[in-house]
Amino acid sequence: MSRRVRTALAALLAAVLGAVVVPGVAQAATVNYVALGDSYSSGVGAGPYDLSTCLRSQKSYAPLWAAAHSVTSFRFPACGGAVTADVIGGQVGALSTATTLVTITIGGNDAGFADVMTSCRFGSTTDCENAVGGAKAFATNVLPGRLDATYAAIRDRAPNARLVVLGYPRLFETGWCGLLAMSSYKRTILNQAADVLDGVIAARAGAAGATYVDARPFFAGHGVCAADPWIHDVSGLVEAYHPDADGYRYGYLAALTSAIG
Repeated sequence: MSRRVRTALAALLAAVLGAVVVPGVAQAATVNYVALGDSYSSGVGAGPYDLSTCLRSQKSYAPLWAAAHSVTSFRFPACGGAVTADVIGGQVGALSTATTLVTITIGGNDAGFADVMTSCRFGSTTDCENAVGGAKAFATNVLPGRLDATYAAIRDRAPNARLVVLGYPRLFETGWCGLLAMSSYKRTILNQAADVLDGVIAARAGAAGATYVDARPFFAGHGVCAADPWIHDVSGLVEAYHPDADGYRYGYLAALTSAIG
């Protein structure tokens, strides 16, 4: 056998052996994960928080998922109070062509989440009805365009990433909750508004080719007024109507894991 033939056979053997996957040995995938969004992604309500003004918590679903999956890289620009313009104008800067996974919650602040909750908690039934009606109209008529622009900006910066859009939970149980609580009627129409918002987000995520994750089933039975609530009431001003640490772990993290592993 000539030296040239032996050399060719050796190269072929090396190539074949290099392509063999050893049974039982998992091949580690590169996961470059970026968590975008508002307070429901940054972890408001879970605490403790970083030193930024964004109230980022390592007990939010995003860092919990990253830690459980030993990701290659993790970036966490999600920020409490963020609207779609903040994601487009700033947060997408954390993305690149190397990004393989993006998660996001966004849209609630665009629809006036804080003002609606304040109107319903401290205002009259009419105040609450008007605030909820305005938020539902905004979510139906204006928010779709803003979401489309946001998802397009993410796709532009991270064309190789899987985009996962998480919705919002219903915040309330509607049974008896004490004399000082919001009425069952107010809690019901707020939950209905959450359903409208989630429906819009799901539709626009689908149109963008993203994976939509419905958080509502995972929080069911654990809203404000539940025996074991995972949502803060008004006891903490900043954290009011946000998940607590259990909500992020057993609600959002469980929802995300059910969708993508």
